[in-house]
Amino acid sequence: MTARKDRLKKLVKVQEQLKALHETRHAGFLAAAVKAEAEAKELIERFDTDSSLGPLFPEMYHRRITDALGRQERNLGNARQEVSLIATATARTNMVERAYKDERRRDERERSDRERLDLIMQKRVDEG
Repeated sequence: MTARKDRLKKLVKVQEQLKALHETRHAGFLAAAVKAEAEAKELIERFDTDSSLGPLFPEMYHRRITDALGRQERNLGNARQEVSLIATATARTNMVERAYKDERRRDERERSDRERLDLIMQKRVDEG
């Protein structure tokens, strides 16, 4: 195995791990956005109930709702950014995989050529 082929194989693995990291982060941001949205909805629904402290502390409820919606937007923005990073990582992974496959094919071709030459040389030695 050639040194270049080894390096490319390792690089493919690193690129796949990087892509998986961005996919995991994307999923985490989406989950956090859903959680923040649910929190805001729950606060809005509780605000007007009879057992609510909303009428006593409306500014507190509004601040918490605003904070939850802000967290949702930040997490959705972060998720969109991760989508871009996933696309970049996917493109890099594909590019490195193609280079690795090309190098592997070239290496196999060279090995096959050497084997054929060895057979030819051995046949000439055996004949001569």
